[in-house]
Amino acid sequence: MKPVTERRDVTSEELEALLDGAREALGEAGYQKLQAAIRTLGYVTELLEAREATLERLRRLLCHSRTEKTEAVLQQAGIETGEKKHKVPGPAGTLAGAPKSTAPGHGRNGAAAYRGARKVEVPHASLKAGDPCPDCQRGKVYPQRDPGVLVRIKGQAPIAATVYELEKLRCNLCGDVFTAAAPEGVGEEKYDETAASRIAMLRYGSGFPWYRLEGLQENLGIPLPAATQCEIGQETAAHIQPAMDELIRQAAQGEVVHNDDTSMRVLSLDRDAASDVDLAAERTGVFTSGIVSIGEGCRIGLYFTGRKHAGENLADVLKQRAAGTSPEQRLHFHQEHSGPVMETLHIWLGAQFDERKGEPNSGLGTAISYLLKYWDRLTLFLRQPGAPLDNNVCERALKKSILHRKNSLFYKNRKGAQMGDLFMSLIHTCELNGADPFDYLNQLQRHAEE
Repeated sequence: MKPVTERRDVTSEELEALLDGAREALGEAGYQKLQAAIRTLGYVTELLEAREATLERLRRLLCHSRTEKTEAVLQQAGIETGEKKHKVPGPAGTLAGAPKSTAPGHGRNGAAAYRGARKVEVPHASLKAGDPCPDCQRGKVYPQRDPGVLVRIKGQAPIAATVYELEKLRCNLCGDVFTAAAPEGVGEEKYDETAASRIAMLRYGSGFPWYRLEGLQENLGIPLPAATQCEIGQETAAHIQPAMDELIRQAAQGEVVHNDDTSMRVLSLDRDAASDVDLAAERTGVFTSGIVSIGEGCRIGLYFTGRKHAGENLADVLKQRAAGTSPEQRLHFHQEHSGPVMETLHIWLGAQFDERKGEPNSGLGTAISYLLKYWDRLTLFLRQPGAPLDNNVCERALKKSILHRKNSLFYKNRKGAQMGDLFMSLIHTCELNGADPFDYLNQLQRHAEE
């Protein structure tokens, strides 16, 4: 039986002092080794106290990694070791040691994956449907259902440009100048709807800051100043604002509506801004609320940035809700099937603390305490018709706002925040419904009058 080790509390400073006193006896090499060991012990203790350490992290920190086997090194160099291992048949007729099949989504993309690629039909150079077979000379050739496919990928700037050089001719007598007409379909605007859509996708769909895109475009030889990007976004937002209003109206009719919020910075809404028309001046926080409405056959994602919390923004949306009926049938189903399971879980959670089966300060204990504290809210789906089981769909939606905050840090003013809310709402609604947000933004601008 191992003797019980007596606990002695000692600080890192005390250990360093003892080490300095024994420096001559240890020698310089021994002193350096023991000093490294003491400092490592102090660092590991700090990690454990802050609950930031895992077994894997401590193992990587303290243990040496395994060295490569000589056989593997020699094989990589093309040298035979003379040891031939017999392959053992594995499950389903495979051989042990055979390369594992690639997990779905981690291999090369097929041609069907390139939904946005330009399709070019290439006819056969010498044959057409109904021609005699050049090999057997007896049959006739007919087109196959699936053509041969080649995928060719090239790099290009996010915002491309074309310079049209219109020829000019001048009369040597009268001096009149005749300029060639622009090709059909060129248009009169310098920036067409596709440029605005791409800027919105990069900025509010992928979190690309203005100045980062400006620098990238400058390096690629197609200047696009940040101020120009902002102007294009503001003009586009004004044209397609009715689409946002309609999304809000339709979202209010959803069967289930999720909401949550995250912090956001808007420079003009500082702590001393008493002119905020939304709330009293004592509300200092600024948030982006995410709302996902799930209705029959569609999902709608909305974003609202300002001093209002998610519940207040949700209340504003629901003001446009038409009178309707609640899904009572689903409530009865949950009460019959989910109710007994949740009651069993509730009893088990209480027993962990009552019978001292779990430590309240442990990770499991903290989770149990959270569940018990919010039990009434977490089991609302057993009492309220239409209440969802979780809020994951809205948590995922907020990642788009968090991505913007991480990359661009803030909005400059309320107008910029509203523009971001509009584009994020349109883009994420497209993503929720499997639509192409780039094409959707293009169509909105082309048919803004409608």
